[in-house]
Amino acid sequence: MSRLLTTDQGRQIAYDMTEGRGPTIVFLSGLKSDKEGTKAVHLEAWAKARGQGYLRFDYSGHGESSGEFTDGCIGDWHQDTAAAISSLTQGPLIVVGSSMGGWQALLLARAMPERIAGMVTIAAAPDFTEDGYWASFNADQKAALDVVGHVELPSDYMEPYVITKRMIEDGRQNLVLRSPLALQFPVRFLQGTADTAVSTETAVRLLEHASGPDMRLLLVKDADHRFSDGPCLGLIEDAILDVIGEHECSA
Repeated sequence: MSRLLTTDQGRQIAYDMTEGRGPTIVFLSGLKSDKEGTKAVHLEAWAKARGQGYLRFDYSGHGESSGEFTDGCIGDWHQDTAAAISSLTQGPLIVVGSSMGGWQALLLARAMPERIAGMVTIAAAPDFTEDGYWASFNADQKAALDVVGHVELPSDYMEPYVITKRMIEDGRQNLVLRSPLALQFPVRFLQGTADTAVSTETAVRLLEHASGPDMRLLLVKDADHRFSDGPCLGLIEDAILDVIGEHECSA
């Protein structure tokens, strides 16, 4: 049974916390995904078997947490992430961010770099509201944002996304690829070449833009955006061990 955390903004955040040794692994889900996703649940069992602390939670408007998805935005979910980490964890963290969770991981690195001991991203999607959505909108869609307040976009992975004007405008306040991005800890970026939601060009752009002493990008041929079959889950485990420093990544 999930527990609930009330944030300073009054949002109810559902979470599952596994106590264990540090560094604590924190899983940050993607847009419209939740803490019951394949990667989040698999890594919890893996961490538990290792006796390692692990946190997974739902952003507001996602999963079991309060609120509607269409009321949320990148900044709200960053607040949720910071609240969960500040309230529920202590000491160093290994942050694992999937898709939009990769953007959230990078925002977290700016907000509390002293807490992060290592980072793994899976198909990280930084700045996607601007470079993905807004950049691809035609004149009618941009007009609809002003008149209706939202547009609907099809997804290869679930029902259509409802993209609100607030999400676009708030996204512009949280961009991470337009200014220096220092990641002063080991980072492993994982990316599938068959991903139709996040391109390999995005992964390379992030690698080239960020600065830090220990960053690597692993491209996995034919892996899709879910990155959740057996071999991919094993690569995530390897990347976590690598940033912890327990063994050299096979890549």
